[in-house]
Amino acid sequence: MGKNKKKRSKDEGFLCELPKSEYLVPFDGTFRIGKADTAPPDDAPQGKKGKKENKEHLLEHIEVCSELQRKFYAHDRFSLLLVFQAMDAAGKDGTIRAVMTGLNPAGVQTFTFKRPSAEELEHDFLWRVHQRVPERGRIGIFNRSHYEEVLIVRVAKLLASRRLPRIPKDVWDERLESIRDFEKHLARNGTLILKFFLNVSRDEQEKRLRARLDDPAKNWKFEAADLDVREQWDEYMEAYEAALNATSTPWAPWYAIPADDKPFMRRKVASILRQALENLPLEWPQLHADEIARLDEWRGRLESD
Repeated sequence: MGKNKKKRSKDEGFLCELPKSEYLVPFDGTFRIGKADTAPPDDAPQGKKGKKENKEHLLEHIEVCSELQRKFYAHDRFSLLLVFQAMDAAGKDGTIRAVMTGLNPAGVQTFTFKRPSAEELEHDFLWRVHQRVPERGRIGIFNRSHYEEVLIVRVAKLLASRRLPRIPKDVWDERLESIRDFEKHLARNGTLILKFFLNVSRDEQEKRLRARLDDPAKNWKFEAADLDVREQWDEYMEAYEAALNATSTPWAPWYAIPADDKPFMRRKVASILRQALENLPLEWPQLHADEIARLDEWRGRLESD
């Protein structure tokens, strides 16, 4: 943790002004998951009024993001990577769907990282992730990500299956350091990284898992393995806290978004995305001088066609 508390400059490695949010995980290792909000603040609108207000703000953010995405794509100098991590039933899929609605799907790529294949296990744990980093001008979404290697692999004790040449005592610190360095490398080369931990409470997760069991239209979402993970809740919270503290950085910040209220959560995620796109130094591409000089010629060719 000593390295994590090293003083860093405000904008070190980041490509634009950091999106402001009360849910930004600090960079000094002081984040405590047990004290982090899982529900909206008490003064936030509740019930139907709150749902309506959150939806209105979400649609406003999406509209702005849609316009900015066109410029982002045309500028073609940056890429944007959104990382989503959460416990089961926290609402990752629905949030991604809601926030990305209205954006041009041609400029968005979504990947989910499940159990590594035999080929992927022949490489380091970041190899398969690096191949899925979005190209310049595109928005990439990781619905679960390289962080599974310091979460489920840690809690479920799967490290032996990774066929490592050595397993030092500080293996998790090493892996977290590798992730920090990897993300800094991406940022230095034009990838804007925003990471979202959708922080659902244990009680709310139980309600949502019960709904999956009770509603025939949601049965397909339920997996018995979700209950196994739930039984290890405390161990997962410990692993998440360690990961967020070690890897929330100015070049790849984490946001711990309350997830018990889905409309509120989606609004907050969209707000952060909007800020990031607004803060990027985007410009429409400019024609070369010789091309500008030929505009009248080209207009004439069209008129005579």
